[in-house]
Amino acid sequence: MDIGNIALGVGIGLLLGVVITYMINRWILSNANKRMEEAAKIKAESIVQQAELKGENIKQDRIAKANEKYQQLKNKFEKDAKRQKEKLDQVKNQLRQRETNLKEREEKSKKEHQRVKTLQGQIDAMKENLGKQLEIISKKQEELEQLRAKQVKDLEKIAGLSAEEAKASMVEALKQEAQTEASAYIKEIMEESKMTASKQAKKVVIETIQRTAAEHAIENTVTVFPLENDEIKGRIIGREGRNIRALEMATGIEIIVDDTPEAIILSGFDPVRREIARLSLHKLVTDGRIHPARIEEVVKKTTKQVEEEIIETGERTVIDLNIHGLHPELIKMVGRMKYRSSYGQNLLKHSREVTNLCAVMAAELGLDIKKAKRAGLLHDIGKVAEEHSDLPHALLGMEMAKKFGEHADVCNAIGAHHDEIEMTCLISPIVQACDAISGSRPGARREIVESYIKRLKELEELALSYPGVMKTYAIQAGRELRVIVESEKVSDEKAEDLAFEISQKIMKDMQYPGHIKVTVIREKRAIAYAK
Repeated sequence: MDIGNIALGVGIGLLLGVVITYMINRWILSNANKRMEEAAKIKAESIVQQAELKGENIKQDRIAKANEKYQQLKNKFEKDAKRQKEKLDQVKNQLRQRETNLKEREEKSKKEHQRVKTLQGQIDAMKENLGKQLEIISKKQEELEQLRAKQVKDLEKIAGLSAEEAKASMVEALKQEAQTEASAYIKEIMEESKMTASKQAKKVVIETIQRTAAEHAIENTVTVFPLENDEIKGRIIGREGRNIRALEMATGIEIIVDDTPEAIILSGFDPVRREIARLSLHKLVTDGRIHPARIEEVVKKTTKQVEEEIIETGERTVIDLNIHGLHPELIKMVGRMKYRSSYGQNLLKHSREVTNLCAVMAAELGLDIKKAKRAGLLHDIGKVAEEHSDLPHALLGMEMAKKFGEHADVCNAIGAHHDEIEMTCLISPIVQACDAISGSRPGARREIVESYIKRLKELEELALSYPGVMKTYAIQAGRELRVIVESEKVSDEKAEDLAFEISQKIMKDMQYPGHIKVTVIREKRAIAYAK
C-alpha cells in the first residue's frame, strides 16, 4: 500500500470517529435533557401543589379572621343597638314623665285658678264688709270728738283755765322736775367719773398704743461664711467629702457649697449651732489643719466656749437691766437670745429695747415697773427653748416662766403678747405694744435685706437705660426680669435682640448667684374713636 492510501484510510477513520463521537454525545445530551425536563416537571408540580396548599391555608386563615371580625362587628353593632335602644327607652320614659308632670301641673293650675276665683269672691265680700265697718267707725269718731270737746269745756269751767293755759302750766312743772333730776344725775356721773378717771385714762392710753403699733418680722435661718478665695472650698470639702460630712455631723448644720463666689452658706434652724459651726469653721480655716479628727476637737472646744459665753451674756444682761432673782435657766435663755434674730434685729437687743420701753411706759402709767421689765425681757424666751414643742413661742415661753417660778402677771404678759391667750393684767398690752414698737422702728431691718432690695433696683434701672423700654419689674426674688417695651419703638425682631443685649449687660456689670431670666414683653394696641 502506498502512503496516499494509508493517509486516506486514516482520514476516513478519523472522520468516522468524529461522527460517531458526535452522535454518541448528542444521544447522551438528549437523554440528559429529557431527564432534566422530567425532574423540572416533577419539581414544578410539587411547587404548584405546595402553593395550592399554602393558598388554601391562607384562604382558610383569612376566612377565619373575616368570621372573627364579622363576629366582633356584629357584637359591637348589637351592643350599640342595645345602648341606643336603652337611650330611646330612657327618652321615652322621660317624655312620659314630662307628659305626666304637665298633666299634673295643668290640674294644679286649674285648681289654683278656681281657688283664686274663690279668694277673689271672699276678698270682694270682705271689702264690702270693711267699707261698712269704716263708715261705722267714722260715725263713732265724730261722736267721740263731740264728747271730748264737751268735756274740755266742762273742765275749763270747773278749773277756771283754758286748755292752752293748763298745758303751759303742766310743761313748766315738768321742766323744773326734769332739771332737778338731771342735776342730780350729772352730779352722780361726775362723782363716778372722778373715781374711775385714772383707770379709764390708763386704758385709753394703752389701747391707743396697741392700735398704732405695727407688726414686722424677718427671720433668718442661714449664715454666710466669707472666704479669702475659692481654693479653700476644696479643703473644706475634703477628699470624697469627708471633711464636710464630719463638720455637718459634729455641728448638726447643713453646709452648702455652691457657685457663690468666695463664700459658703451655713443653713440650720438652730442659731446657736450655726454660730458654733461658724466659729469652728473660722478656727479651722485660720489654722489650716482641716481633717475629721481636728474638726471634732475644734467643734467640742467651740461648743464649750459658746455655752460659757451664753451664761456670761445672760448674767451681764440682767445686771445691766437691774433685774434680780431670775432663775439660772432663764438667765441662760437670755444669753441664747444673742444668737437669734427677731423683727430683723438681734433678739437680745430687741428684748433689751422692749424691757426699757416697758419700764418707761409702766412708770408713766403708774404700774409695777419690775414686773414690766421682767415680762419685757422674757417675752420671747420661747424662741430660744432647747426643747422641741408644738406650742407657739409665746405660750411656750409662758409655760417655761411658770416652770421657773415667775409671777402670774409676768406669765400672762409673755403668753398674751401675740394674742394667743386673753390679757388679764395691764402689763400684758404694754409688752405687746413695746414688742411691736421695737420691731417696727426705722433701722431695725438687716442690711442684707437693704442690699438685696438695692440689687433688685439696680437690675431694673439697668434695663430702663435702653431706648424703647417703658417699664421693668424684677420678680421671683431677682431670678427673672420682665421688660415692657413700647410697640411703636421696638419691633418683634428688635425685642429678641434687646433681651440678648440686656442679659449680656447683666453678666458684664452685675454680680449675682444662679441665673437671671430676661423676658421682653411687647404689646401692640390698636385704638380708634367713634365720634
